[in-house]
This record gives sequence, structure tokens and C-alpha cells, in this order.
Amino acid sequence: MPANLTPEYRNAEERFKAATTPAEKLAALEDMLRAIPKHKGTEKMQADIKRRIARLKSDASKKPAVARQASLSYLEKEGAGQVVLVGPPNSGKSSILAATSAAKPEIANYPGTTRLPFPGMAIFENVQVQLVDLPPFSKELLQPWMMSLVRNADAALVVIDAGDDDLLSHIEEMMEILEEARVTLHHPKVEPLPERFKPACVAASKYDLPDSSYRVELAAEIFGPGLPIMPVSSNDPESLTALLRHVFYDVLDLIRIYTRAPGKKPDFNEPFVVPRNTDVVEAARRIHKDLAKNLKYAKVWGSSVFDGQMVPRDYIMQDGDVVEFHA
Repeated sequence: MPANLTPEYRNAEERFKAATTPAEKLAALEDMLRAIPKHKGTEKMQADIKRRIARLKSDASKKPAVARQASLSYLEKEGAGQVVLVGPPNSGKSSILAATSAAKPEIANYPGTTRLPFPGMAIFENVQVQLVDLPPFSKELLQPWMMSLVRNADAALVVIDAGDDDLLSHIEEMMEILEEARVTLHHPKVEPLPERFKPACVAASKYDLPDSSYRVELAAEIFGPGLPIMPVSSNDPESLTALLRHVFYDVLDLIRIYTRAPGKKPDFNEPFVVPRNTDVVEAARRIHKDLAKNLKYAKVWGSSVFDGQMVPRDYIMQDGDVVEFHA
């Protein structure tokens, strides 16, 4: 009996032949199995496809756990900075991620909903900041790779549940885990600064619940002055905007600058994001190393200079400055 293979099957077969990774091969084989006509003439072909699918799945399941863990220990950074969300179970991390980005993390009222790192891009004005939701920081649910993500991130946002009756014990457990891993979270604007620390701040979620302010006052005594607390609610957009502003300007300590070509208007849609205290030469270098190398002078429009003022090479850029480089 002729197979009478459909165009959909032929396309899937071509994708299988061109596939270079096990995941691509598996996806193509599954499409082939769905598209193949189901009759006596294709029974052997169906069986062969099923065997190949089973073999690929079996090979994938045999990958060493160490390799899977290593793949979770690093997440490529995107946007102006990578900020990991750290917190006890049910603290509201996923709700903050969902409310500030297009990410759709699973949200449920039980511990351990987040099992893998879940990234999302939060937009602060015209800048994107990568937020990464991590599994809960509790001794029962802690995963070995989580501390690597904290260490590699640019900053940490600690999220606590202001409506949690067991808030203090949850915070103490989380801080013990961080201390055992020798990770010190500290706000970069609060003196004195530890010798080695991860820039961080604390968000008290569900701040609109009864008695939340009292719990936050108690939490502040545990965190101390090095980790100030910002009250937020996923139902209050203004509090979330204030949180993102604080993370961008104070925790990540970044500013935005805009460039313009001589005689043209600046593009305010795509700023260059640089660390605070960046001078003109370094700003040029971050755009292109040859621009810094050949820079003759620069003109700046901003709050600390006259419009179009020629500035020295060591001029410190301010947030919102428009700069015109002349090479």
C-alpha cells in the first residue's frame, strides 16, 4: 500500500535531515509522527519514528546531573543589568516579575512554585532591566546552582512578604543561607561599605495588607541599615515604578545618556546606559573604542551645562545628558 505522504510530513522530514541538535531532531520527528498518514502502509515508518523519538528522549535523560546543574548556574545577561529576585517561600517574587514585565511566571499560594530561574525584562522608562525570579531561599527548597546566579548577577532584589506572620523566621533562615555561602548583600549607597558585597535592596511586597507596616519595622531590625526596605504592592503600579527607579539609579547605579550627530536631533528612544561617574572619554569608548581613540572634543546638552557647551574630556556625564562627539 502506498504511503501517500503529505506535504506537512515532507517538510518535517526535511527539517529532521537539516537538524543539528538533539532538540531540533526531536521536534522534527514529533512533527513527522503527527503528520504521517495513519494506515497499514505506514505502520513500519511510524514504528521507526517512535523508536528514534524514544532513543533521543532516553539519551537526553542520561545527561549527567552535574551538566544540568552547570547549565543552570549561568544565565546570559540582557538589558541594562541583571537583578536576581531573592526571597523566602511565597514572598511575592513572581508577582513582582509578572507586574513589571511581560513574563508569565507560574504564581500559586504554596511554596516551591518557582523551580527554575525565570527571567523577564522590566521596563523602566526607556531602559530594560533583566529580572530573574529564583526558587525560594529556604533550606528545604534551596538548589545548589542558585548561589552561582546570585554571585554572577549585577544586583539582588530581596523580596519579603509583609503579610506573613512568620516573616522574621523566614528572613533569618534566608540570611543564614546567604551567610553560609559567604554572600553579603548591601545597598551601595549606605556607608560603611563591606569589602566585598552584592549590591542589593529589599522590597516588602503585599504592603497593602493589615499590620504590614509593623512587620516591616521588625524586618528592618534584622536587615539593619545596610539593606533599606521599599514598600510595594503588585496592585500599586506607582510603588513598582518607584522600585524600578530605585533599582536602576541607586542599586545598579546607572545613568542614561543620548547621542546626536552634528546638525541632527537626538534619539531619545534608545539611550546608552553607563555607570554613574562615567566621563566623556569612557562614554565614547563604550559606544566604540575608535571613537574614544580619535575623540577631539564633545558638546553636551544637559542640566549641568549650557546647551551645546564644549566640555573637557574628564567631564562627568549626568543622567539625561545629550552628547555630540567630534572625532
